[in-house]
Amino acid sequence: MSFMMLIVEPIGQRAQRSPEEGHAAYDSMMQFAADLKSRGLLQDAQSLKSEREGVRLQVRDGRQRLLDGPYAEAKEMIGGFFLLNCDTREQAIAIAAECPAAQWCTVEIRELGPCFA
Repeated sequence: MSFMMLIVEPIGQRAQRSPEEGHAAYDSMMQFAADLKSRGLLQDAQSLKSEREGVRLQVRDGRQRLLDGPYAEAKEMIGGFFLLNCDTREQAIAIAAECPAAQWCTVEIRELGPCFA
């Protein structure tokens, strides 16, 4: 079964870190990904840039509208993801508990599946 592990971090958290702290956090996540890959559990993992560089798109009544960030109503952003291949939901949760980011973020685990189910 495939599970998406989303790294949900507070907006502005990255800017509060020193460059050394930022590199240490990133390095710990890269080591975590390498370990998952060596165990055959990782399909893909990526970090996302800050929400300031993102854009949201809406199409309403055939008209496209772009909404630039940052978003005043948002308190968190998706900072990255891990796409896991797990046997069970419990295994995915156990992997999330090993994630270094769980110490400074929220880790959301969701099974992949059709949006109508």
